[in-house]
Amino acid sequence: MNSQEGAGVVIHGTAPSIFLRNISKAFGETIALSDVSLDLRVGEVHALLGENGAGKTTLMKILYGLTQPDTGLIEAGGVALTINSPRDARAAGIGMVTQHFSLVKNMTVVENIALASANTFSLDLASVRKEINAASAKFGLEVSPDAVISSLPVALQQRVEILKALMSGCRYLILDEPTAVLGPQDIDSLLEVIKKLRSESGIGIVLISHKMAEIEQVADRVSVLRRGKVVSNSKVSGMSSQELIGLMMGNDEVAVAQRRPTQQLFGDPILALKGISVTTESGELNEVSFDVRSGEIVGVAGVSGNGQAELVRVLSGTLALDKGSVVIEGNTLGQTTPQSLMRAGVGMLGEDRHASAVHALQVMENLVLDCIDNFATKFQLKQKEILEHCESAITQFEIKTTPKQPLGTLSGGNMQKVLLARLFSRKPKVAIISQPTRGLDVMATRYVRSLIMQASTEGTAVLLVSEDLDEVLELADRVAVMYRGAIIGIVDGSTATRETLGQLMAGIKQ
Repeated sequence: MNSQEGAGVVIHGTAPSIFLRNISKAFGETIALSDVSLDLRVGEVHALLGENGAGKTTLMKILYGLTQPDTGLIEAGGVALTINSPRDARAAGIGMVTQHFSLVKNMTVVENIALASANTFSLDLASVRKEINAASAKFGLEVSPDAVISSLPVALQQRVEILKALMSGCRYLILDEPTAVLGPQDIDSLLEVIKKLRSESGIGIVLISHKMAEIEQVADRVSVLRRGKVVSNSKVSGMSSQELIGLMMGNDEVAVAQRRPTQQLFGDPILALKGISVTTESGELNEVSFDVRSGEIVGVAGVSGNGQAELVRVLSGTLALDKGSVVIEGNTLGQTTPQSLMRAGVGMLGEDRHASAVHALQVMENLVLDCIDNFATKFQLKQKEILEHCESAITQFEIKTTPKQPLGTLSGGNMQKVLLARLFSRKPKVAIISQPTRGLDVMATRYVRSLIMQASTEGTAVLLVSEDLDEVLELADRVAVMYRGAIIGIVDGSTATRETLGQLMAGIKQ
């Protein structure tokens, strides 16, 4: 019988349940977890559901040794586990795949996995390569051992992270919002892998997700956290989606974006793209042309990797054009730069909220990063004005924070609200918004969408790039579908359907 020694307990083929008992954790004045108890079992998918900031990720970071609880303990088989680091967690049979991968991008798959499991400086890559091929076939996680990480799409990079955890011998696998970065087809593949790991390999899986359909499809049990406390722990088969949402939201109510009348009148074109083309190692744009009018939301849909990222980079000023032009209110910008776009009245919300902010800085400092000149004299910052601006934004955008709280300690939803407050406080003429609700819970998603709709009704021209078709259908007045770097079709938002957009995304013209 295979066994694995770790953290004072022997974990056999049928590992004991892991119990988290009375876990509490605070970050300054913010209570992240309050007396949380949970049990995890092998051969079961246990979903964790809750709004952003409810404590789900913090709880799992404690289990994986990335942070320490203030009070409480973790035990398995009646033995207390000392988990002070991820190394301790892995020794106890616990693996974790976070939303932000920890792969060395310029190294190969086999090199990354060898490094993760190496105890000496002598790496037997040939043996690791054989093990990867065997594990890939066993778990349904096919990936080339010799592929360089930077050349792999996100879905395959995630497979490498999962393989790293499984090949370390984990009996419990934590997946933190694993589908947040995936397209529809990749989501289906991952859910099948989760089912296979549970049924064929007996792995216990903790699935942090906000997507009810995923929880209903693969989870056996679901625990709902609200404001740092467990409010429900039940079998998925006994709960409806509405019941789960009600438990997650409590008595809170959030405005839902409402579609505007189909006869809505828009102003003149504010943003016009004219034959823009660019080629990079990761993708291309091919003669892309369309416009966005004042007060209009134009959605950009498409399977990941069909030019959306390049389009956003051009409109953020970080990717130079090979051909074509960007026109703002009739003025041709030529080569776009972040500075020229900002001066022209273009605001940006990138798809990676973590790359768009400085985690170590306070909320109030992050809110003025892109307009710092408005809050500074020649010799110093106007701290009082920055504080007043921040307090106003916190109130207006309903951000659960304090001005001096480090941004990196906020939940994903509140971090996104800070970035949206920074964007919309400037009253931009054009807002380029990419994947605005990726990884957000139901409440935060509704609120963010209502902010986007509100900005458009106030006259902002919004370009919404999203892989969430429900989001595009809910918000967009027109939908431009990208396929292989080009616009294959533009559909009226009032008549667009998932089927229509799906055909275009597959390259089938109407």
